[in-house]
Amino acid sequence: MSLTPMIQACILHFGEMGSRWGINRTVGQMYALLVLSPEPLTADHIAETLGFSRSNVSMGLKELQSWELVRLQHIPGDRKEYYSAPADVWEIAKTLIEQRRKREIDPTLSTLRGLLMNKAASPDEQYAQQRMQEMHDLIEMLTLWTTEIQRLDSDRLHKLLKLGNSIGKVLDMKDKWLSTAKH
Repeated sequence: MSLTPMIQACILHFGEMGSRWGINRTVGQMYALLVLSPEPLTADHIAETLGFSRSNVSMGLKELQSWELVRLQHIPGDRKEYYSAPADVWEIAKTLIEQRRKREIDPTLSTLRGLLMNKAASPDEQYAQQRMQEMHDLIEMLTLWTTEIQRLDSDRLHKLLKLGNSIGKVLDMKDKWLSTAKH
């Protein structure tokens, strides 16, 4: 794969965004290269293409594997290990959502549940627990919603997201219909 200016710009951007996404620049650039590559790549090829050390690439690939964002492949007749990103961008998005849930959302819900089980010792703690309960309920509702969304195949998920504002209009019609039915 040749790094055209367009491909290089995308790879550099993924690197810059990596720190904002909770990964380092190198890992972000490696993932961009794998996503944009039409064929699986070896660690040596990744290192050579991006100008990274082989050890840095190995650590980055381990991190990407821990996130379940890359696949290890073997090519018959070749002893090297090849890496690729899922071909379906919707699958990548679902994986990222699931990994973020496991690493960030679940521990937060667990902490909030634990704190909510304690008896409030003061009005300030009562207020704080009320707010924690609201946060817990919102996070739990969003988690359940995203779990349902993740069960959809890519085609149905794409159609759902294309609905956009239409969902709000459907809810408005439902509310109007229910208010009319009451009278």
